[in-house]
Amino acid sequence: MKVLHVVTAFPRHEEDVITPWLVELLLALRERGVQPEVLAPSYRGEPTRRLHDIPVRRFRYAPQALETLTHDETVPERLARKPVYAALLPGYIAGGLVAARRAGRSAPDVVHVHWPMPHALFGAAARRASRGRTALVCSYYSVELNWVEKREPWLMPLLRWSIRTADAATAISTATAARVQGVWERPVSIVPFGAAVEPSSDQPIAPPFAKDGPIRLLFVGRLVERKGIEYLVRALARVAHVRPATLTVVGEGEWESEIRQAVERSGMSSRVHFTGFVPKRELTRLYGECDLFVLPAVVDRKGDTEGLGVVLLEALSFGRPVIASDVGGIPDIVRPGETGWLVKPGDPGALAATILEAARDPSEARRRAARGLKWVEERFAVPRVADSLIACYKSAIEHRRSMHPGSAR
Repeated sequence: MKVLHVVTAFPRHEEDVITPWLVELLLALRERGVQPEVLAPSYRGEPTRRLHDIPVRRFRYAPQALETLTHDETVPERLARKPVYAALLPGYIAGGLVAARRAGRSAPDVVHVHWPMPHALFGAAARRASRGRTALVCSYYSVELNWVEKREPWLMPLLRWSIRTADAATAISTATAARVQGVWERPVSIVPFGAAVEPSSDQPIAPPFAKDGPIRLLFVGRLVERKGIEYLVRALARVAHVRPATLTVVGEGEWESEIRQAVERSGMSSRVHFTGFVPKRELTRLYGECDLFVLPAVVDRKGDTEGLGVVLLEALSFGRPVIASDVGGIPDIVRPGETGWLVKPGDPGALAATILEAARDPSEARRRAARGLKWVEERFAVPRVADSLIACYKSAIEHRRSMHPGSAR
């Protein structure tokens, strides 16, 4: 089975840290006999080549110096922060359509469109170039739904069309699937991310709260408004009045200055450590050494929030107890009383109380972490996600053949 993946961004080199979950997924699909290929926009003239031994077609859409619409941050966030980037959209659409038509002529079995706004256009172009033989799968990740519903409602007909015309549709969480079906009623398969960072077999990991000293809190992710990190900083200040605690913040992003201001206002400068992006080996160490992983997500001013929370999967893979906000797709991972703790978003008091509750009962924290690890293995492990996708691909192919008998091979 040959599958063309249409994406907004794909690693530019072997050490690039973006979309690691997608790379792991494509490698798992390849192990199962699927032949993956990627269609992605160029970044500063990045050429077509193989990456991780996967063919990656890069389409050009602007002069080399200007090809920065993608990769560094999500396109909706970039457009919101710098509307001038909208001038690149016509070239992006045109370049993507030409490349998709070219890729479609080889008639892959499936075109899998990630982030269908506007990439469903590219998927349709590839399907048409295959003379209707190629099945189209659209996967929704929540951010594109927010972008259309909150900021660009005039694009709603295009969103509705993308859902209606796909041979199969997937969503990364129960919440996202419900939103897709709210736009257009149709079957939607829930196919989540898989954990992109996992412990290695030769890396011994101590249980949480195994060491004396302060409670070691960890956050990993892009430093953007919807992560709610400033609420975690304020919660840390409350926790520190009861018992010592530290917070390590891993990641970079445009919200960093606001977070640092929150640290200063809370008097937590000596307790909060910013690492920026770190290599995978260092990240695995930080996961393995923390006592609690916290994802204090909120709904931001654009109406965006966590579609799932892949970092929670990573933390649970390391046997870490997790605390996260009851918002977006997070409840698919964090089940209160079972796999972690859920708290009201944007409430530092409730977050502080939950951190202290977990720290006061390490055995309960470890029990929930163990149950969370089992839940990840049952539902979110990359091999299981790959198997779910293959089943979805087969269903899409059968649908295409039933709708267009001439597409059978």
